[in-house]
Amino acid sequence: MSDNRKRTEASDFHPEVLRLFDKYVHGLLPRRGFLKGAGAYAAVSGATAVELLDALNPRFAAAQKIAPTDPRIVTEYVEIDSPLGYGKVRGLLAGPAKTEDKLPVILVIHENRGLNPHIEDIARRLAVDNFIAFAPDALFPLGGYPGDEDHARELFTKLDQTKTREDFIAAARYAQSLPGGNGKLGSVGFCYGGGIVNFLAERLPSLAAGAPFYGAAPPLDQVAAIKAELLLNFAGKDDRINAAWPAYEAALQQAGVKYQAFIYPGVEHGFNNDTTPRFDEVAAKLAWERTLALFNRTLRG
Repeated sequence: MSDNRKRTEASDFHPEVLRLFDKYVHGLLPRRGFLKGAGAYAAVSGATAVELLDALNPRFAAAQKIAPTDPRIVTEYVEIDSPLGYGKVRGLLAGPAKTEDKLPVILVIHENRGLNPHIEDIARRLAVDNFIAFAPDALFPLGGYPGDEDHARELFTKLDQTKTREDFIAAARYAQSLPGGNGKLGSVGFCYGGGIVNFLAERLPSLAAGAPFYGAAPPLDQVAAIKAELLLNFAGKDDRINAAWPAYEAALQQAGVKYQAFIYPGVEHGFNNDTTPRFDEVAAKLAWERTLALFNRTLRG
């Protein structure tokens, strides 16, 4: 089905509408609360509150960069054991169709909606860039990504995060042991997934590199355990996540962790997600170039 909605940008929305949307997508405000709050700005924008919400929601097909049938890559869904988590993890495995070398492996971690089409596309993009990518679905124990973002967010609140985090650890260990891999593991994640990258960095000494995008910091008393090199990407307008950064950075410095951090001015939380109006092309391009450079430098050879 085609998506005929007009492409919009963050600047098309009142800042308060964006703030309400951020609270809504992170479970801090119910749908009814967003619609009620956004209604005060709907008349100014010439749209109803429901239309504002629709305009802010993802347009997966319009933003897809690498088709599942792209001949440059091969993909498959795999299930692995996770005895300390929910028992099984399912995810998308993607890699180059032709390669004679063992390749670095990147664990791709989704936002708080499970393995949706955008994150699958991220995995395929990495495959085109000559990595093996594994993107697990935290919602697999509850039936997997349901095909609807609102339903996915609702399901996500029902996960036992202790088990889910063990599922991601199992996924990381599986990824690092893939026969086509070179034994070096990196991870990239977005929002919730960025927080999981930070979590894996302090739990897995074998993680060589991590690139969290606007992710929650790990417990500060665990930062000294981090062995990975980190590239931390933040949105300039993301007060909720950025509030924890000064203390996290101080802990990284005290522990001697190798890291780089970039705060992209004037952009919204979720700026790398090119399926939504919060996407910022300039910041996303630069952040992704830096991410690929980190992985190429630390994981190859």
